[in-house]
Amino acid sequence: MKRGLAKILFYLSLLTTAVFILSGYGYQWGIWGLGTGFTLLRYSAYVAIGLLAIQTILFFFMKEIRIKTKAMVLTGFLLTLGVTAVGVYWQYKAQSVPPIHDITTDIDSPPEFVALIRLRADAPNPPEYNREESADAQREAYPNVQPLTLNTPKQEVIDEIVSLIGSRGWDMVSINRQDGRVEATEKLAWFGFKDDVVFRITETDSGTRVDMRSKSRIGRSDIGVNADRIDRFMRDLDNRID
Repeated sequence: MKRGLAKILFYLSLLTTAVFILSGYGYQWGIWGLGTGFTLLRYSAYVAIGLLAIQTILFFFMKEIRIKTKAMVLTGFLLTLGVTAVGVYWQYKAQSVPPIHDITTDIDSPPEFVALIRLRADAPNPPEYNREESADAQREAYPNVQPLTLNTPKQEVIDEIVSLIGSRGWDMVSINRQDGRVEATEKLAWFGFKDDVVFRITETDSGTRVDMRSKSRIGRSDIGVNADRIDRFMRDLDNRID
């Protein structure tokens, strides 16, 4: 009986993990819509939590179970633990950040998309910056998102930005050296969401100032992805030039 139960739980864990992973890739590959993808993601996480609880209880009877059955129980436990951990993490992230998707180092005068406008033509989120929706929420949630000033010539800074974009595997959209503007797109691995970034590089009395803006094409909340992207990029840029 215990071996049969362990086998059922093992295959259910495999199926649940597969559904959880494919929820995003299925949307990216055009198999189903975003709503279906999120539904599969949510319910597979719920099922994983239930399976994890059952398999945890089953561990108490491990001494009476054969080695092969123990291996199935342990494998199923680890699979559902992984799904549960990912689900809990993203749920925590979603609740700990404001539901915004447009982050910039210059809230008063954010860098504008130019070449990217045509690529965002069908995007649910418009290219314009909605100050009423994003400004105050960003100030409170992401006070560390700030412009970067470097004691390096403007064109050299642009070269470093372009190099960093390439090393990250982002799609380069436009490099306008005269206006000091660089635009690119990052495609996220799981659901295939596309987030657009624009850099504004200007010469000031104190050095070369770099402003960055990152905006999701779809979704009300980015779960903190855009702010993290800006923070990591600015740190890397500062370290490379420094």
